[in-house]
Amino acid sequence: MLLALFLGCDDPEETSAASETWLLPLPEGFPEPIVPAENPATPEKFEYGRYLFYDARLSGNGTQACAGCHDPALAFTDGVALPEGSTGDRIPRNAMALVNVAWQASYTWSNPLLTTLEDQILIPMYNDVPIELGMSGHEDEIRARLESDTVYTPLATAAFPDDDPYERASLVYALATYVRGLVSAGSAYDRYTYQQDRDAMSASAVRGMGLFFGEQAECYHCHSGPNLTASFVSTQSAGLPDSFFNTGLYNEDGAGAYPVENQGLIEFSGRDEDMGRFRVPTLRNVAVTAPYMHDGSVATLDEVIDNYNRGGTLRETGDGATNPYKSALVHELGLTDSDKADIKAFLESLTDEAFLTNEAFADPWVDP
Repeated sequence: MLLALFLGCDDPEETSAASETWLLPLPEGFPEPIVPAENPATPEKFEYGRYLFYDARLSGNGTQACAGCHDPALAFTDGVALPEGSTGDRIPRNAMALVNVAWQASYTWSNPLLTTLEDQILIPMYNDVPIELGMSGHEDEIRARLESDTVYTPLATAAFPDDDPYERASLVYALATYVRGLVSAGSAYDRYTYQQDRDAMSASAVRGMGLFFGEQAECYHCHSGPNLTASFVSTQSAGLPDSFFNTGLYNEDGAGAYPVENQGLIEFSGRDEDMGRFRVPTLRNVAVTAPYMHDGSVATLDEVIDNYNRGGTLRETGDGATNPYKSALVHELGLTDSDKADIKAFLESLTDEAFLTNEAFADPWVDP
C-alpha cells in the first residue's frame, strides 16, 4: 500500500512496472529515471529520508527542517519570494518545487554542474554563504540528536543495515531517496492526456492547452515532455539537454544586465551570452507555487502570462523585452484576454491534489 500512496492510487497495478533500480511505480508517460548506482532506492531509505526531511534537528541550530522551505501543500515550495535559512540569512533564489525531480537534468536555478540530487542536497546542508540548514561544524551535535531519538533506531538501521546510518553519506542518500520519490502524475491534465478522460479538463483548459502547445504561444519549446520542462533526463536519454534560457525578466542597464546577486548561468560559464539564463522549472502544480521566477519577483500566474505575452518584463530598471540576451523563443505573442484566461485554466489543470495531500509524503512527526 505504501507504494500505491506515492501516486495517490489504491492499486499499484494501475501504474506501469519499474525496474529493480527504481522500485517505485512509474506514472503513465514517464520513462524510468536515472538513479545513481551507489544509492539504489528502497522503501526503507525513503521512509528514513522522510523523517529527516521534516526534522528541524538536522539544522545546525535545531530550528529549521528541509520542509521549512518545502511545504507539500505548496508542491514543496514555501509561498514567499525569497526564503530564509536557519540563521536568518536571506536565500537569493526562490524555493523550487520538488515535483518529479528524479527526472531533472540538473538542480538549482542555474548550476549546470549539479546533475544528481546527492550533490544538490549537500548545498542546503553545508552551504556557508548563505547559510541554509547550517550543518557545517555541527555534525557531531546533529548526530547525537538523531541517535538519541529512539524513533530513528529502527528506521536508520532498516535503511542502512550494512553502513553507519548517521554518517553524512547515509543522511544524504536517505534525503535524496525521499525527494526522488516525490512523484506527481495525477492532475486533470494527466487524466485527460494519458487516461483519455475527456471530462477531466474544462473547455477553457483544453483551449489553453491548444495555445500552449501551438504555434502562437509556443510555450512547449521550453515546457515540454512528461514533466513540462526542457530539463528532463531518463535512462533513455542520450545526453543532457539545453535547459537554461533568458526569458527577458530583467534588462537593468539596457544592455542585458540582471541584478548582481542573480545573474544565472554566466556565474558558472563566464560567457556574456549566458547572462540571465536560468533553468526551466516544471509547470506541474504551478498554480500553487507562487510567487514565480528564480527570484520570486512575479507574484501571480496572470502576471507571468502577461510578461510572456509582451515578450519580456517591464520594470522601472529596464525593459526585459529588449534584452539582447533574451531567447528568440520569447517574443510578443498577441494573446487576447480570452486566450490568456484559457492558458491560465490549462496551467491550473496541472494541479495534482493527490500529490499535495499524499500521506506517503507528509510530515511523519505530526499526528494525522
